[in-house]
Amino acid sequence: MLDNDPRGTIFLEDLEVGMKRGLTKLITEEDIEKFAEVSTDHNPVHLDEEYAKETIFHGRIAHGMLTAGLISAVIGEQLPGHGTIYLGQTLKFMAPVRPGDMVNVEVEVAEIDHKKRKVKLWTQALIDGKPVLRGEANVLAPSRKLD
Repeated sequence: MLDNDPRGTIFLEDLEVGMKRGLTKLITEEDIEKFAEVSTDHNPVHLDEEYAKETIFHGRIAHGMLTAGLISAVIGEQLPGHGTIYLGQTLKFMAPVRPGDMVNVEVEVAEIDHKKRKVKLWTQALIDGKPVLRGEANVLAPSRKLD
């Protein structure tokens, strides 16, 4: 991963609306193959170029959840970081991600409910500044007072 912000924890008490973190990652053929192995999703649109050429994508694409996993990485490692518990995530896939694409993932604090420890995060993945994935995550943030 490139341009990865520091890892660790930003406690609930230190979070502010508008805070952002992110990472940039080159999606490789090896990433796609490993994801297929771990997830057991061997759809040929991800693994077989000849098959994929005949689809609406005209070539191989990465698993959508591989890209979504990069959002999870930012949430679990950076914002809020270690100790964060996922409550939910919406995802809208807007364009394919292909082997060789450089994906930039951004996560931004949208709302904070200090009493319930809940944080709403806007999430997106971009290639060359164009969104390929957008969504919203709801998490339970680690608290300095309770953890």
